[in-house]
Amino acid sequence: VQLQASGGGLVQAGGSLRLSCAASGRAISNRALGWFRQAPGKEREFVSAISWNGGSTIYSDSVKGRFTISRDNAKNTMYLQMNSLRPEDTAAYYCAAGVYSSNKSTYTYWGQGTLVTVSS
Repeated sequence: VQLQASGGGLVQAGGSLRLSCAASGRAISNRALGWFRQAPGKEREFVSAISWNGGSTIYSDSVKGRFTISRDNAKNTMYLQMNSLRPEDTAAYYCAAGVYSSNKSTYTYWGQGTLVTVSS
């Protein structure tokens, strides 16, 4: 499975961005998907995850109510709609495929990061 994240960019605080994660190679329809982020000098942290069929989702407390995760298995793609962005959301965002959880160690496949920068 190869994952390609895209959609990052520079946005003002309060703005919105939509990240995408496209999968190629093996289908991801039977795998959970997740988003993680890593700010400079910090460890990679969990953002959100979605079960294989989209029926269950998890969010970190820091993004709950502002971010929405979704997936389209027919397109082998996952999305992260980010609203009400804050400067502390600035980070490289990574998508991953694996076992449904908030623990990065359960995810086997990782995409490259897409950079999100939120200006104040």
